[in-house]
Parts: sequence; structure tokens; C-alpha cells
Amino acid sequence: MFIAHVALWTPDLDRAVAFWTRHFGAEAGPPYRSTRRVGFCSRFLTLGDGARLELMTGPWIAPGDDGPGADRTGWAHIAVSLGSEAAVRTLADRLAAEGLLVSPPRRTGDGYYEAVVRDPDGTLVEITV
Repeated sequence: MFIAHVALWTPDLDRAVAFWTRHFGAEAGPPYRSTRRVGFCSRFLTLGDGARLELMTGPWIAPGDDGPGADRTGWAHIAVSLGSEAAVRTLADRLAAEGLLVSPPRRTGDGYYEAVVRDPDGTLVEITV
């Protein structure tokens, strides 16, 4: 058993795709537009090891939309393993230069070496070894 993909709502699909392809080298698949749910569009992104993200949008999505049962932007966080402490430091430095670094690289109490960044919608991404 394995997780097939993780889905993320975003109000700006192009911006989210650009973030993941630019900073994480994700390969973006073609857009899917639903004929049943007018305005829904998604794209699957594949990361280096085959893990996939589904980025989804629709005209009803707004940052912080948190009504009962509402589709809303983001998740708690996702952790992306970069393979080495040097890679974590390099990407953290690059994202710090863009104002997206939340927490610089450090060793956590549970033993992870990680930094925390925000994607363009403000959702957290842990970058770790």
C-alpha cells in the first residue's frame, strides 16, 4: 500500500504549478478540465521519485475560505525529502531570497534536519533530508 498522490486546492493554478516546477523540479502533466463541475481544473505534478501532487482550482476557491465543508486552500504541510543536508540548505537559501523561508534549516527534536518554507498560497512545505 502507498499514497498515490496528495491534492492541494489553490486559487491560482498557474502560480502553484510554477512554484513546484521551479523549486522542486516537478514535471507537470496536462491540465484536466471537468465537464461535470464547471470551472474545475487540475494538474498532476510528478516529483523525482514518482510521488505526485494534484493541484486543483475552481472559481469558488479563495485563500482562507474555511466555511463548513468548504473546499479550501492548502493542507497542514507536506514534507519533501531532498536527500542531503546540503540540498536543504541550498533550497532554503534560494527560497529565503524570495521571502518564502519560515524556519531556517535545523535539527528538530524528533531527529529531522529540515527547513520550512511557504508556497505562493502560504501553505507550509517542509524540506528535509
